[in-house]
Amino acid sequence: MTGQDFTYPEVGATRDAERPAGYRHLRRRMLVGRGPAAFRNASDAVMEFWMHRAIPVRVESSARRAAPGVSVVIALGAGPLRLRAPCRIVWTREDERYAGWAYGTLPGHPQSGEESFVVHLDDEGDVWLTVTAFSRPATAASRLAGPFGGMFQRAYAGRCGAVLRRLARG
Repeated sequence: MTGQDFTYPEVGATRDAERPAGYRHLRRRMLVGRGPAAFRNASDAVMEFWMHRAIPVRVESSARRAAPGVSVVIALGAGPLRLRAPCRIVWTREDERYAGWAYGTLPGHPQSGEESFVVHLDDEGDVWLTVTAFSRPATAASRLAGPFGGMFQRAYAGRCGAVLRRLARG
């Protein structure tokens, strides 16, 4: 998927192992469960945005389930500190061993880049969540945050894993 409204040119790059240069990179893999039932629960939680809502963040989406082209706004905080981060889903994958998607940033998002959330059932029956991202500041406020932006992103990925571990149990 391409489009003039994304705030970065490498749309879809989280699907590949190589992330583009010039960005802060994140890749975090976390064990969230074991077995087919845990995989199904985790897959639905990711694909239907329940993982994000349970963090908790407010999720506004143009569809109930992730699909390319679906608009997503993540909202954190309240009042003057409320952060709204508009995105659009750029790819999805859903099969017997993988489920996930990536969204790309749109104008108004404090960062510029892409982030993916993928659940995988491995050969041993373990269920993993992998969060992959590349981003750089897109606003003056996020540039002023400096290294705290990366720390927040790592913490957010860790929170996704912790929440998904609970949701995978059903």
